[in-house]
Amino acid sequence: MLDMTTKELSSRNVKAEEALRLGVVSGWYTTKISGTFVTGPHATHEEALRKIAELRPPAPPAPKRKS
Repeated sequence: MLDMTTKELSSRNVKAEEALRLGVVSGWYTTKISGTFVTGPHATHEEALRKIAELRPPAPPAPKRKS
């Protein structure tokens, strides 16, 4: 299981020229802030965003306010 509790994820499109330089397949990837690939390639930007939503942990519940 990937631990994304402290890492913010974003989507990134790697085009053919850059993919060749990096030795990866072109497409959409989810990346850490550092630029490290987490998942991919995904066929579309929407697929990458869905994966980010799947990996991102839910926000902790807000503390209850006393009345």
